[in-house]
Amino acid sequence: MSERHYQVETYEARNSVGYLVKRTYALMLDGLEPAFAEHGFTYMQYVVLMQLRSGAALNVRDISHEFRHDSGALTRVVDQLAERGLVERQRCAQDRRKVDLHLTAAGLKTCEQLIPMVVDTLNRALADFSRPEFEELIRLLGKFIGGMQAELARAARPPDPAAGVA
Repeated sequence: MSERHYQVETYEARNSVGYLVKRTYALMLDGLEPAFAEHGFTYMQYVVLMQLRSGAALNVRDISHEFRHDSGALTRVVDQLAERGLVERQRCAQDRRKVDLHLTAAGLKTCEQLIPMVVDTLNRALADFSRPEFEELIRLLGKFIGGMQAELARAARPPDPAAGVA
């Protein structure tokens, strides 16, 4: 059995990895949102643009699932970006019910203009980290994400009826 890092008797929410990750996200949002507002954007608009830029998402459903953001609210975000000429919708050739999203040239240019602001903010927050500490943080967060994905996959599997038979 793997090591148990938390104990019921000593567990405190403020030392929970989940709390610390969520708090980190909230502080990043607090640090970035005003800077995005100065450029006429919201954090969620930036997320949509970057997801499309990286190819990590193709539609509202993908982004909504990845970021646990309400699909209706996200559709309004995409509407705003489409009205500004930054994103376009295209019906999927294989399934006309699906609508894929694509960055326009103006959308890509906008991403390239916003990225330096994000990079500067993150670099300031990481100023006290050495290069090896930064790389270890990224490695450990990736490892934690992988562990959570494995746990979700395990929990989603139906129980094996043969496992309970002795």
